[in-house]
Order: sequence, then structure tokens, then C-alpha cells
Amino acid sequence: MFANPQLHTRRPGKYGGRPSVVVDNALDRQFDVEAADKAWVTDITYIRTCEGFAYLAVVIDLYSRRVIGWAMQSRQTTDVVLQALLRAVWRRKPKDQALVHSDQGSQFTSMGWASFLKHHNLVHSMSRRGNCHDNAVAESFFNLLKRERIRRRVYRSRREARQDVFDYIEMFDNPKRKHVRNGMLSPDEFERRQKT
Repeated sequence: MFANPQLHTRRPGKYGGRPSVVVDNALDRQFDVEAADKAWVTDITYIRTCEGFAYLAVVIDLYSRRVIGWAMQSRQTTDVVLQALLRAVWRRKPKDQALVHSDQGSQFTSMGWASFLKHHNLVHSMSRRGNCHDNAVAESFFNLLKRERIRRRVYRSRREARQDVFDYIEMFDNPKRKHVRNGMLSPDEFERRQKT
């Protein structure tokens, strides 16, 4: 019948069933951490374009509120969140075990996600079902991005959306945005000063 029957099998969590993997909320809303690369939060959102939605995944270090990894793709799959996390690992190269907190979205309950965490010495923490406050830092970042940059805009293309998101994260949010949590320093400046 089908060449690969597994491609046509419904997975729990993706179609309204229970997620295949649920882990404890180890972060437990402890959003202020003492050092870099101890606890990261991650989430995914969508951006409207004339070509269809673009899905943006980010990874934020709770220590400085710096976006340390992000990726954008045309589909809301595990791959987009894995690309963001891979960039975070590549950029930061954490020496010790880091906690990675997410919601219970299907991208974060996949076997691929669990395998990546295991092979990169990362510990998974998950929000309780339907509780957006458990991942408030990531939600806050997306709210600011949409309010300050995207608003009700529809980009002409996914490429245009990607360029604008790059500009917002790499040219404004990380190097310039002042955070109360950082003593009114930007994430980049806060990390620089902590190293000296």
C-alpha cells in the first residue's frame, strides 16, 4: 500500500491527544538565574507574510535575557525549534548542564527534540498544560517583537520577514534594548560587564 507506513501514522500530541513526552516543570518560574547558560527558555510563534506564515523559534538565556538562538521556517515542525537550539548550543557552548524550558507543543515533545537534548547535555523542563505564565519570558519577547516591529504588518515574503526579525534581534534587542532585570543594560552589555 504505502511505501513507508510510518509517514502516515498519527502521532500523539499532534492531533489533540496527549503529548508523547511530558517532563516536570523544573524551572518552576525561577526566571532570575545567577549565571549564563544555566537556564534557557524557548518558544515558537508565527509571522504573517504574503507567501503564508513564517514560524519563528527563539532560545533566550534567562541570565541576561539575550536571544542566543533563533530560526525561521515556512513550516511549524520540530526542525525549526531544533535549528534555534542548535544555534544556541553552537553560540554558547555551555560547559555544564543547561536547563531548557518549553511549553508542551508537539515540536517540544518529539523524539528528535528529546534526543538532541540528551546528546548535548541539556535538561528539559516543561510548562504545565495551557499555562502561559510558566514561559513568561519567551512570551514577553514575542509580545515586544510584535508590538514594536511587526504590529499588524504582513510581509511581502518570508525573506523580508526574516531580514526584519534579524534586524530586530541582532541589531536592536540584544545590543540595545535596556532591561530592568539587567540594571537597565542591554543583554550584550550586561554579559560583557559580568565577564570583566
